[in-house]
Amino acid sequence: MRVVHGVWVGDALAVWAEADAPSREGRGGTGTGSPRPHPFAAGTAELRTLPGTGAASPLVLGLTLPGDTSGPSPSTAADGEPAAFHPWRVPALRLPPAGAEAFLAAAPPVPAGPSLRHLAAVREFAEQLVTTGCVLPDLVGNPPRARWRPAPVDWAEEHLAALTAALPPSARSHMPGESPDRAARSCVLAPLELLTDAVARRLAARPRRATGPDDGTATPGQRLAAALTGTRNTVDAGTADRLRGPLRDWRSRLRGAGRATLLLVLREPERGGPWTVEFWVRSVSDPGLRLPLEQVWLGEGAAWLPADVGATALADLDRAARHYPRLRRALRDLAPARLMLTTEDAQEFVSSAAPRLTAAGFAVVLPGWSGHRGIGLRVKVEEAGPARRRGGGGVGPSDLVSVSFEALLRGTGADGGDAEPLTGEELAELAELARLKRSLVRVRGRWMEMDPERVSAALDLVTRRGGHRMRTDEALRTALGVAGTAPLPVGDVVADGPLGALLDGGAEAEPRPMGTPAGFRASLRPYQDRGAAWLRFLGELGLGAVLADDMGLGKTVQLLALLADERLRDPAPGPTLLVCPVSLVGNWRREAERFAPDLRVHVHHGPDRPSGNALARLVGGCDLVVTTYGVVTRDAEELSGMPWHRIVCDEAQALKNHGTRQAAAVRSLPASTRVALTGTPVENNLGELWSVMDFANPGLLGSAAAFERAVTGEDGPDTGLVRRMTGPFVLRRLKTDRSIIADLPEKMEMRTWCTLTPEQASLYKAVVDEMAERMAEATEKERRGLVLATMSRLKQICNHPAQFLGDGSALAGRSGKLDRLESILGEAAAEGDKALCFTQYARFGDRLEPYLRSRLGVPVLWLHGGTPRAEREEMTRRFQSMEGPAVFLLSLKAAGTGLNLTAANHVVHLDRWWNPAVENQATDRAFRIGQRRDVQVRKMVCVGTVEERVDEMIERKSALADSAVATGEQWLASLSVEDLREVVRLSPEAVAG
Repeated sequence: MRVVHGVWVGDALAVWAEADAPSREGRGGTGTGSPRPHPFAAGTAELRTLPGTGAASPLVLGLTLPGDTSGPSPSTAADGEPAAFHPWRVPALRLPPAGAEAFLAAAPPVPAGPSLRHLAAVREFAEQLVTTGCVLPDLVGNPPRARWRPAPVDWAEEHLAALTAALPPSARSHMPGESPDRAARSCVLAPLELLTDAVARRLAARPRRATGPDDGTATPGQRLAAALTGTRNTVDAGTADRLRGPLRDWRSRLRGAGRATLLLVLREPERGGPWTVEFWVRSVSDPGLRLPLEQVWLGEGAAWLPADVGATALADLDRAARHYPRLRRALRDLAPARLMLTTEDAQEFVSSAAPRLTAAGFAVVLPGWSGHRGIGLRVKVEEAGPARRRGGGGVGPSDLVSVSFEALLRGTGADGGDAEPLTGEELAELAELARLKRSLVRVRGRWMEMDPERVSAALDLVTRRGGHRMRTDEALRTALGVAGTAPLPVGDVVADGPLGALLDGGAEAEPRPMGTPAGFRASLRPYQDRGAAWLRFLGELGLGAVLADDMGLGKTVQLLALLADERLRDPAPGPTLLVCPVSLVGNWRREAERFAPDLRVHVHHGPDRPSGNALARLVGGCDLVVTTYGVVTRDAEELSGMPWHRIVCDEAQALKNHGTRQAAAVRSLPASTRVALTGTPVENNLGELWSVMDFANPGLLGSAAAFERAVTGEDGPDTGLVRRMTGPFVLRRLKTDRSIIADLPEKMEMRTWCTLTPEQASLYKAVVDEMAERMAEATEKERRGLVLATMSRLKQICNHPAQFLGDGSALAGRSGKLDRLESILGEAAAEGDKALCFTQYARFGDRLEPYLRSRLGVPVLWLHGGTPRAEREEMTRRFQSMEGPAVFLLSLKAAGTGLNLTAANHVVHLDRWWNPAVENQATDRAFRIGQRRDVQVRKMVCVGTVEERVDEMIERKSALADSAVATGEQWLASLSVEDLREVVRLSPEAVAG
């Protein structure tokens, strides 16, 4: 079985699965007018091999699933175009609540689908309710049956709301067309009620003293208890009549608007007195309303207090005593108001009792210092001797530095601000308290928490004479507070030399300016100069860097400027290996030729790439070698033997899953320093940032598990700690930063280089061969029309095979240009921006609109020549006024003029009109008066195809572009046969592979 699924049907769990091959129960005729058998559903016999299903009864489920008429889409398939939904029949096994609870509690032997994982989360919530006492007995149905039900407590209601919001669509596949409210009741509330009862009965099923048969003398409460813990849950009518009222009142008291709950407040001792836990009550509807229980006993109540607040508080205290037995001492009083504690008792209350009470649903208030360690460290780093200088100064990762420590009394806030050094006497006192395992200590008149074992280890560091000699990279990990490198939080760092500049300023430190290198054919903007100088600065320290500038700020230019600057040195430091997606290989080669023509560049890609000694000689004579992630994965062993000075990963989010073969291959390449280029250093979670950082500086942040433990707090990720640990090595500038925007032009135009898929390349070659055959027999007049028709067909192939074939086939995964378009628009949407996308093909636009909407998850509007004027105006108004990201797909002819779309700050020309005037008119829909943001314009060009050749001609023959091209594409027909062959030939680099 590939995937096991489950849906809640009525009062039972129905389990079904996708098999590895069509099962007998999944075969058969298509039938008419009724759901067909699911071709890949596991049969009943196969389902019974799942643990816990032996006593389950079979049934047939009717499900509505995405797919087409040939079959449902596999749940493991990658997302594609929006799918239609069709009804299917699947064999299933029905598990009643007790069996369902056991099945969901056990890990399935094969992957579980989203619906089954969601039901497992519902079961975990039910168990939490039971184990924390948040359940009540009740009577349901006719004849009456005893059932354990969730109690109406605040934290449980919040958790229930979260589970309802997370309900996956597959959990509702058996009830198509139902409203969300009904689906939530059937798929969340119903299983929660029944699973809560099943968990409670399982936990209550322990050996009990036999009481004999009920001879009629048992009380109604005893009969209810027997029905709640025994195998039979029915209750006789008389017992039910007597218990319904009290049970209803019990539940209503918990749910009542005037309800007040217990609040436990820990107070520090005053003038040598004891610690106290004060008992308060607070309003459930308005937690800001609270009153000491002592005042309640004195009759000093408040209008918001319910009449039975005293009885409720005593009941809550009795229940809390189950989790903190010491409270029973206070319950001996007729009017309990507080509990006295010694320092050792208070220590135990803070460390273990308070978390237990909180988990059980009780409100506990601890002093403000709780959870914040009051003792920290100051780290001093000094160069231990003459450092090994490299290219202008710096220290290497293996150089030795002197590290010393100083104990600090940190501030009371979570950030540990206003730290002060501890005296020798205070250190000696802390050492003795640590020896006695005291975690609550009083220093300089205030109480704080400390970890005795960690403080002991830290004091050993502080009191050791002569400091410590460490490698530079080890000292950096300690100074940055990386998990496991220092026993206490590092609150301050003092360092001299280059390390001081790095640690004091991080990415904002100002290394010596680099300036635009001689021979570099562009003027670096100020922020680009700072970025290139920063890369040089970290490289001289032997450290890796993550250049994470926003899309369009020129990461490519900054790296090329760095390489051009190094080329001027004597001697140059050595070759740089740049690894990028195959679609960007052509872009890097062309940008290097454009900006740094003196760089010796080699593209290492394709089946004829050199190897062995030939590769070694070639690398030795290069400044930059450009290759792909795929080549590195295949040739990692050979590339590891080359003398790389630097490894650069472009689109470094490709390394975010550090366990992949691709990521491992890239990490295996040795180099003096590494650079990661990415516009999205974090896409989903902080583990991705760790993965990129671990490429740039291997081991600097410790293991992935240690990093996750260090940065994950009770309230979510500790982003402040993450910034401190990664800040010196990550440089990110945003277009929204005014200091950066001031450096940007009003309009940035760039080419986006794309590659063809093998399918596109095959079609392209066939069209070129056909044109060559027909040209030999064509007259001059026929040749003109043949050329223009061929150009149009080749442009369609560059867009997508489905556009050229016109067969309505799927779009996903078949076009390098479409993949690149999706990436560009997706990044713009992630930044909350709006984008215009122009195409000259209306039929292709009809296909793109639903595809992009499903892939991007944002509104996609489509305006073409057939759009009525009123609808056109409404689209424009909606695009300009709507909040959040969106894409406006436009036909170039229909929307090239007359529209004001200044809400967009991205413009993408999907297929080139090859007429700059027409393209500029279209771009001016966004770049015009009223535009308050800089506009980025991308013109998509397929490498090594007719698109690139015509683009080069337009650039090279400006006179032709200004005259003949301005009239359209007719000028292509006047080219010579040799020119035409050069224009349409397919280069090897055009194909991804």
